[in-house]
Amino acid sequence: MKKIVISIRLLLISCVVFAQQKPHYTQYILNQYIINPALTGIENYVDVKASHRLQWVGIQDAPVTTYFTIHGPIGKSDYKTTATSFNVPGENPRGKNYWDEYVPSKPHHGWGLQVVNDRTGPLNHFSAYGTYAYHVGLSTTTNLAAGIGLGVVNYSLQSDKLQFNTAIDPAVYGSGTLNNLSFDMNAGLYLYSSDYFVGLSAQQLVPSKLDFSNNTIQKNEGKKVPHLFATAGYRFLVGDNFNLIPSVMVKYVSPTPVQFEGNAKLQYQDLMWVGASYRHDDGVAAMVGLNVSNTFNVGYSYDYTTSRLNNYTKGTHEKVLGFTIGNRFGDSCPRNVW
Repeated sequence: MKKIVISIRLLLISCVVFAQQKPHYTQYILNQYIINPALTGIENYVDVKASHRLQWVGIQDAPVTTYFTIHGPIGKSDYKTTATSFNVPGENPRGKNYWDEYVPSKPHHGWGLQVVNDRTGPLNHFSAYGTYAYHVGLSTTTNLAAGIGLGVVNYSLQSDKLQFNTAIDPAVYGSGTLNNLSFDMNAGLYLYSSDYFVGLSAQQLVPSKLDFSNNTIQKNEGKKVPHLFATAGYRFLVGDNFNLIPSVMVKYVSPTPVQFEGNAKLQYQDLMWVGASYRHDDGVAAMVGLNVSNTFNVGYSYDYTTSRLNNYTKGTHEKVLGFTIGNRFGDSCPRNVW
């Protein structure tokens, strides 16, 4: 019995050590909504994203993350300029003229839904949040949004999949799946214009213990901890065909050190983009994306681990599929999320 409790504690502690209580995303820059509810309803259409991430390929029971998000505006109809409204032959629909015509949104609301499933060996983390945001113009070029997400989180442990080197009580394997269900809340702020964005967000704000208990396995001392994020980015026009968008993310999850990530995305018109990412003391990543049409886009990233895990893993693969619904203005790229 003691071996079982210790093993569960080690499993939960490892989640904190590797910041895996909440999943990590390489292509968060394509869908910042997944880490900040303030982006709910930021565009003029319903934005749908689906992603699948295989982390640390080659390591048994490494994290596998899948998510689905959908969000859209309520009462936002003030967008008059579009990517094609001034598209004369030979002109980039995302060139200087496009951004010169940028105007902030009128006050409006946003609604959304996030569903995430993250599995690491016998431990599974499922969450579902409904989100809301309010957007208001601060000046002739700048908006501020505040958002909140309310939902449920379930940690489940498949005790039958726990493996030990010595024989244990057969009753353990009759425990089946143990669940820990709790209420949770996320919140965020997002300042944005045509040239820059700054975001602050916090996930897993409701403190609670991470306990699995029944007649076989007793409570342990695991706990859920807040995840804090700060993001910022700036857009540079390179000629009239390219946009260069460097960005950073700072993440803090107690008791681990502050994590830093730098990104750069180079976008060609509104057709395709390539990017690179660096995570301090962890790895580097290459990204590529294609806007197939103004209703469908796809992104892929590959992470190369630079930590000691590199001796055991073949890297991390992440795919993102995007769809837009009601995109009556014909945008191939998001206007406010880069």
